[in-house]
Amino acid sequence: MEDSILLSVKKYLGIADEDTGFDMDILMSINSVFGILTQLGVGPKEGYSISDNTAVWSDYLQNNTLLEMVKTYMYLKVRMIFDTPTSGSMNSAHEQLIQELEWRINVMVDPGFEKIDDEAYDREVENLDD
Repeated sequence: MEDSILLSVKKYLGIADEDTGFDMDILMSINSVFGILTQLGVGPKEGYSISDNTAVWSDYLQNNTLLEMVKTYMYLKVRMIFDTPTSGSMNSAHEQLIQELEWRINVMVDPGFEKIDDEAYDREVENLDD
């Protein structure tokens, strides 16, 4: 997988590295998601943004393998901003996965984190549905 944040997101979106026509739109979406991640407690407290393909995941995640799910979260959020699925069921599936990842990321960065409790997550999801 590409370590470049921009290039890895472009690959997920199905856009070739050489195709720079959408880079500004994708960068804007990526930086919006970085703002959300900052609010979730991920990354530098002062925030994080990128401006080209030289920014790499290892700089942002500081090689914290517990936060690898942030990459999937980034891809899904950018996809929803940049190229929302036209299928209602696909859109719903993405939204559910985004919500789960937000919960899990939030738990992961919680100072009291010891282990993700899947039963606690299931209870949270049930409460959201009520």
